[in-house]
Amino acid sequence: MRPYFTESEVSGLAPALVERLVEARKLAMTPFVITEGPAAGGSHVANTAHARGLAVDLRCHDSISRFKIVKALLDAGFARVGVYDKHVHADVDDSLPQGVLWVGRSS
Repeated sequence: MRPYFTESEVSGLAPALVERLVEARKLAMTPFVITEGPAAGGSHVANTAHARGLAVDLRCHDSISRFKIVKALLDAGFARVGVYDKHVHADVDDSLPQGVLWVGRSS
């Protein structure tokens, strides 16, 4: 079992993603709740970073937690981060543009 996450939470995730999530969680000092990833229901769209185990969405409802999560993800080396009103997206899909930060609304 990895610190901060149960095996079932990270089931189906790429090892590189899990390693960075563990590092980011340690830096953030705030809980990370995975709301989308293979073990949390995965993506309903085929061939996405989520479906391939290269991305997760982390629950986030307030600005303090959002700041801590985003800062920790960037400090842990994530180069693809999406900031939404109810979650933060993080992925390690190197087939997509790197060094990107975007904003959106949770569905």
